[in-house]
Amino acid sequence: MKATTGSLSRRLIVASLVLVLVIVPLVGAGLSYSFRESASASFDERLSSMHRVLLAALERDPVSGELIVTDSLGDSRFGQVFSGWYWQISDGQGLSRGSRSLWDQRLPTDGRAGTHWRNIEGPRGQPLRLVERTLTLSHHPHPVVISLAVSRQELDTEVARFEWLLWLSLLALGTLLLAGLAAQIRWGLAPLRSLYADLAAVKAGQRERLDTQLPTELAELAATMNDVLDHDRRLIERGRATAGNLAHALKTPVSVLMTRVEKLPAAERDKMRQELERINAAVRHHLARASAAGSSALAAEVHVGQVLAPVLEGLTRLADRRGVRVSILLADELALRIDPNDLQELVGNLLENAIDWAASRVTLSIQRESRALCLCLDDDGPGMSEDERAAVLRRGVRLDEQRPGNGLGLAIVEELVELYGGELALEAAPLGGLRVKVKLPAGASSAQR
Repeated sequence: MKATTGSLSRRLIVASLVLVLVIVPLVGAGLSYSFRESASASFDERLSSMHRVLLAALERDPVSGELIVTDSLGDSRFGQVFSGWYWQISDGQGLSRGSRSLWDQRLPTDGRAGTHWRNIEGPRGQPLRLVERTLTLSHHPHPVVISLAVSRQELDTEVARFEWLLWLSLLALGTLLLAGLAAQIRWGLAPLRSLYADLAAVKAGQRERLDTQLPTELAELAATMNDVLDHDRRLIERGRATAGNLAHALKTPVSVLMTRVEKLPAAERDKMRQELERINAAVRHHLARASAAGSSALAAEVHVGQVLAPVLEGLTRLADRRGVRVSILLADELALRIDPNDLQELVGNLLENAIDWAASRVTLSIQRESRALCLCLDDDGPGMSEDERAAVLRRGVRLDEQRPGNGLGLAIVEELVELYGGELALEAAPLGGLRVKVKLPAGASSAQR
């Protein structure tokens, strides 16, 4: 399954942004349409009332017999030229009467029966809202079209002002909504950030358990993870104990078999001894690796000097009895994320091996280099060629069968170095023997195999 990228908070904020960008314009468009329709209906109602007044003011002149309007309709704008307020009476057969505001212009008519509303372009390109009605009068031979038109500028201005205020308000509302949603998301995800920080602390070895003072859903998750961590620790300790018990259990039978091998005929003795040494080497190697691998996942930061003090003290006394002088340079306040047993086994194997092969001198230096801990061990022994240095790292390989041991020291060290994401190198030492260089990440967690 392909993992998704991006943080959860960013995904929620983007989803909220999309939601706001979709909903706010739709709401704005709906409110704008509703207001425009309401304003237009109110405007048309006013226009209809004035049109009825116009119809009521329509009379026939008793002298000339022509149709006349006897009232000014109560608005002086009908008397102002091109004011945007116009009325007109026509029959399409020569009769044409209009308000003074029309001057020499005429309103278009379509002559349809009934009352009609439409938008037209009036004098000087003015946008007008027109209502007209066609009547058949008993004292007039032709149908008469009575028209009333009013400028839409007032309506359009009112609608435009409402829309400007509407979109400004919606913009402010959208901004406040996004800010509120962002704050809500940050507050809502705070327990997740706390859980992540606890996990990082457990991974770094600074804590052993997760805090369960969380919302109900996450508290149950944290409690379950604590159970898993406790179970893993019990398995690790049980595995290490089992490995130690198995090592002790196998040690005596193998030693007995090695003793009895000496009583066998020479032809069988060499072959049997070789096979027993292979068994012994394989058992020790896999037990050592199981013991180390079980403790790497949740290693805490340890003080290097304090952890190595008993190992260095014991091996220094051993070297003194053999006439080997050990010089140790250990920087102060060195810390490393590693299991203390693994660190002691790593340094102990290397130093013991150097003492075994040294003629009279061994130097050990442990320093910090950049973000790594660098261990450098030199001896003045016979040293190794390039081919020998490559071969000695292979499991159970021994370059001198006359020396005691099973050839696992450097191989186990290599396993530990690899387990913690470090580097192991063998070089020629300035003292004339072998130089072993180990680099371990000082701040990172142990590598996952």
